[in-house]
Amino acid sequence: MRIIVGISGATGVVMGYYLVSALKQHPDVEVHLVVTEGAQKTWELECDIPLVELAALADVYHSDKNLAASISSGSFVTDGMIVIPCSMKTLAGITAGYAANLLVRSVDVCLKEGRRVVLVPREMPLGKIHLRNLHEAGDLGCTIIPPVLTFYNGAQTMEDQINHIIGKVLRQFGLEHDRFVSWKGAEV
Repeated sequence: MRIIVGISGATGVVMGYYLVSALKQHPDVEVHLVVTEGAQKTWELECDIPLVELAALADVYHSDKNLAASISSGSFVTDGMIVIPCSMKTLAGITAGYAANLLVRSVDVCLKEGRRVVLVPREMPLGKIHLRNLHEAGDLGCTIIPPVLTFYNGAQTMEDQINHIIGKVLRQFGLEHDRFVSWKGAEV
């Protein structure tokens, strides 16, 4: 399996680190990573982990400015793409088909090829333009997984919350996450 991970400049870029780390637990998954310029700046503000450590986790790290990268073409077969976090600027680019950088171009390619695209939008509160663009992205075939809190599985830490989101994302590709705690059911 070959999955593209895009990290855009919204807050919560560390979720991208958790996702790539979880994907690397699956030896049959080849990860292509693209990090936007905005995400690099957010990374500096929010993360203690060096960005090179994230890049080293990926099988292939692409410059966001390289519109000639393998993932910019539909002839390079992938199983789809995950954008985590997905900024509202990136969301707007996706819904408008304005592929000004490699991340948005890669999403555009996945959509035109009928491949799975999962967006993890990170914004709060959502304005009408954000809601319109999320609706449009859903109509275009994207799966929207907002990083909302979980309460039913006993999550105690931020790491538990992030792992819940990562588990939800991975299931879109038929992959399990060993730190995801699913609902076991209850007698009521």
